[in-house]
Amino acid sequence: MRSGAMSLIERTRGDLRVLLSTGRNSVFLGARASGPLRGFAGETPALPGDGRSSRGLISAGRRPAALPATRILAAFFVLTAAALRAADWPMLGGRPDRNMVSTEKGLPLEWNEGGKNPRKNIKWVADLGQVTYGAPVIGGGRVFIGTDNDDPAVKQKRGVLKCFSEKDGRLLWRATHEKLSDASEDDSGIGICSTPCIADERVYYVSNRGELVCRAAKDGREIWVLDMRQKLGVSPNQASASSPLVSGELVYVVTGHGTNYRTGSVKNPSAPSFIAVDRATGKVVWQDNSPGGKILTGQWGSPGYGVVDGQPQVAFPGGDGWLYSFEPPTGKLLWKFNTKAHEKISAAGDPETTFNLAAAPVFLNGRVFVAVGEPEASSGPGALRCIDARQRGDVTRTAEVWRLGDEEFHDSLSTVAVHDGLVFAADTQGYVCCIDATTGKRLWSHDVLANIWGSPLVADGKVYVQMGEGAVFVFEAGREEKLLAKNEGLSDVGHGTPVAANGVLYITGQRKLYAIAAEK
Repeated sequence: MRSGAMSLIERTRGDLRVLLSTGRNSVFLGARASGPLRGFAGETPALPGDGRSSRGLISAGRRPAALPATRILAAFFVLTAAALRAADWPMLGGRPDRNMVSTEKGLPLEWNEGGKNPRKNIKWVADLGQVTYGAPVIGGGRVFIGTDNDDPAVKQKRGVLKCFSEKDGRLLWRATHEKLSDASEDDSGIGICSTPCIADERVYYVSNRGELVCRAAKDGREIWVLDMRQKLGVSPNQASASSPLVSGELVYVVTGHGTNYRTGSVKNPSAPSFIAVDRATGKVVWQDNSPGGKILTGQWGSPGYGVVDGQPQVAFPGGDGWLYSFEPPTGKLLWKFNTKAHEKISAAGDPETTFNLAAAPVFLNGRVFVAVGEPEASSGPGALRCIDARQRGDVTRTAEVWRLGDEEFHDSLSTVAVHDGLVFAADTQGYVCCIDATTGKRLWSHDVLANIWGSPLVADGKVYVQMGEGAVFVFEAGREEKLLAKNEGLSDVGHGTPVAANGVLYITGQRKLYAIAAEK
């Protein structure tokens, strides 16, 4: 806690509640949970026993060259850590590869909150704020999610991180962050948009103020804060939304640096777009400003991590529409790919759209899957790509394995799910697609008749997709289209990303978080 911080203890309904004020940020503590928090600090996206081939450090049928001792030890640590928390979902995508696939079984097909119809398969419901754009993460018996202020005693807008009990949805603690005075950097209508990352009793997230924050998972105690605006010269465009990724001793994040919402220009082109930070101290280890002054609007994406032919990679989605992959410890550029290469270029050299990379790149079997799009851009040609991550340098002309676009796939904000040779993806116009992962051929497409901003989840042989107007669609995860259910029995469902952990499916609304589990 910063010096000069004050504490306030109040007793309500028999619970001990403590408010710790730390300048512009504060932490509320309710009932507390006990037990270890099992973090995921691994380099490999694979989890032992998950039933999917070629997901570990060594691809099936391929024998790598001898690895340095440090890498072998790292691999051992990774696999051990993964085995300890196989059922948790501690970050965006559940693993560093960002692949939206869960190994959970026995998840419900249908549910209902109650009211006109009987309550069905609802484990618990927790209150969020007024607006929620991030997804929950689950680890060590706790559920974390970013939202905005819901405290009636506090009239001012706030960014809020909430921590709930995984067992019953009780609020354990919440951390609040004041809004920035400049709404062009911190829109007045939103809160914390970053999906957190849990690792070794700590939770990492990006606040609405453009800060990379590390807190104790048990009680929300602030461990360190990196103010990317003040320390690095970052200027966000309306929101800071990147979801941190922890691997080894580093935490990786997109800084959110963007154009000025009013002028459309980049205020400080030299400010970093991508950073790697010591997760113990908050000190910047390396930084990169490759997008520079070519950022089109904002940078709201999140990095992905994979090991390709024995070489770890961390890929950052750029606000210029390029995907950049680096050597994780050093920040050395391995390759870059222009995901807007299919667009027409004007006489002035401007791209056809302001589409960039809001989705996280997904690593699998030496390839990267990523879609291009932007939440407030005008219409135009989008694309979903499969990229060969084994190449080096500017690989735009050589590394495209396949591209799906034109009328078959539009612009997208969604991170894909790749499972059993199939890619499940959603575009903003509301089409859920199944694509052959090898050839890029679209096998089927379903129009949900509403926009989709969240990502699909593959779990238990099903594909779960939220749409923007109150329904959750459930498809069979197969090569032929089969709609299993359309759930409209929750009072608060909008744009969101379903996640699953420890036998429970989580659906996020704007004001409510639903824990859904099969009734016993």
